[in-house]
Amino acid sequence: MNTSLSHLPVSKQNDIRRITDIIVKKIAPEKVILFGSYATGKWVEDRYSEGHITYEYISDYDILVITRQGERRKDYEVQDIVINTFRPKTPINIIANDIDFVNKDLERNRYFFSDIRKEGIMLYDAGNIPLAEPRELTPQEKKEMAQEDFDHWYHKGYALLKSAKRNFDDNEYNLADFELHQSAEAIYNAVMLVFTGYKPKTHNIEMLYHYNKNHSKELAMVFPQNTPEEKHYFEQLKRGYIDARYNKDFVVTKEELEIITARLAQLHTIAEKICKEKIAEFG
Repeated sequence: MNTSLSHLPVSKQNDIRRITDIIVKKIAPEKVILFGSYATGKWVEDRYSEGHITYEYISDYDILVITRQGERRKDYEVQDIVINTFRPKTPINIIANDIDFVNKDLERNRYFFSDIRKEGIMLYDAGNIPLAEPRELTPQEKKEMAQEDFDHWYHKGYALLKSAKRNFDDNEYNLADFELHQSAEAIYNAVMLVFTGYKPKTHNIEMLYHYNKNHSKELAMVFPQNTPEEKHYFEQLKRGYIDARYNKDFVVTKEELEIITARLAQLHTIAEKICKEKIAEFG
């Protein structure tokens, strides 16, 4: 596996080395691997203005932290350890799995990990256990796997969106907000699985948003979060998972739900288009 960061600007190399040092000191992992756009040299930093608003689309540092045998860490736990110590201008997206989980998926050739093994950059290796050799999937196997995942998660998301609209019409706004959150989670899962064959262990749609933003700029800009107002709408959707169900003081308004529902409809349309295009690429 490649170990060089020389294709990146010095500032990016320094960021990634600092992140790696923190993970090694605080977590003592088996391996740390850079994957995604910064590993392949296809990262994006795009800023543009429309009227008085400046929009920003920046690729994340995608980092796989492979923990030692039997040591399970939550993605957000490792990410919090890093950002509480160092918060670079570039967003950080961390996925954590133990070495046995990664190697089992490599042996089954879940292509998320096989692509990382092929294209990723090894930032740290404790040298105890090597990565397994993946079994090569045929294009047809990849296509069938992606289609099955898409059918399950996309249609689940669509059913939840329809249910949210019914609850909205019945003035059950908090329940509608919860179902909109669940619909967004299902759609992000569908995209992640079609593009990578992997579904993260989280219900946090902010993390799912970051996992998916590199697959489609158009998808990411459904909830751009470039203004306080945009951030508020996404926060109301995010709070649908816990607060809308359990916090008696939580309030989401009719007007907010109308905007969030329209965004979810956009999310569905874009996800369907990009997933079908990706599935077609498998042959």
